[in-house]
Amino acid sequence: MNNHPFHLVDVSPWPITGAVGLMTMLFGTVLWMSQSYMLLMTMGTLIIILTMIQWWRDVTREASFQGKHTSKVIISMKMGMIMFILSEVMFFSSFFWSFFHSSLSPVMEIGMVWPPLGIETFNPINIPMLNTMILLGSGVTITWAHNALINKNYNKMNQAMIITVLLGLYFSIMQMYEYLESPFCISDSIYGSTFFMATGFHGLHVIIGTIFILTSAVRNIKLHFSEYHHVGFEASAWYWHFVDVVWLFLFMSIYWWGG
Repeated sequence: MNNHPFHLVDVSPWPITGAVGLMTMLFGTVLWMSQSYMLLMTMGTLIIILTMIQWWRDVTREASFQGKHTSKVIISMKMGMIMFILSEVMFFSSFFWSFFHSSLSPVMEIGMVWPPLGIETFNPINIPMLNTMILLGSGVTITWAHNALINKNYNKMNQAMIITVLLGLYFSIMQMYEYLESPFCISDSIYGSTFFMATGFHGLHVIIGTIFILTSAVRNIKLHFSEYHHVGFEASAWYWHFVDVVWLFLFMSIYWWGG
């Protein structure tokens, strides 16, 4: 028995396998872009996916069955999630900085106009507006799920989380369609670079957030959460709201104002 409320993490192989997977995927991505060789990137991605599944499994065991997530541990986990989201804010701030640096003072090489000469931008009222409505709706449904959990209505929570996951998938499908129909590519001046880096990384975060919420939905179906102990679900909801807010800034700055 422990005589303290803290959780000393058990020895785990997943940090090192995750690091190996990331390194493999990084080198594989370089090979894919330079030589169209995808095997190494595929191997790295597979290692990361398997690491995520088994690491999430271990954390779920600690929280739901082993009782290691005490009140003090939960506070530290919430603080860790807040710090992670703040680091993500800084990550996206760099993309916005690059976009506004280039758009507010266009240089001679792009014709001293914004958007640059030859760039045909997206109509913000079409797919971008639809995606905005999708994410705003998903923010409502994830809040509905949280409220249902607080009121011990697990069936309503399951419905709300399934709708949130479907909306996340719908957003990703619409963004993929938008990319396929794009009249410019990532190498088309600074506009193409900033557009695809910012919206592409946001799309990656939507996929990660969808997986996060889907994992929480499966755990809720298995009755892992209560109205007092649901830090895993709360973290996924915070992450999803962060994704929503970032998209609003992307829509207003890159699609509407910048286009």
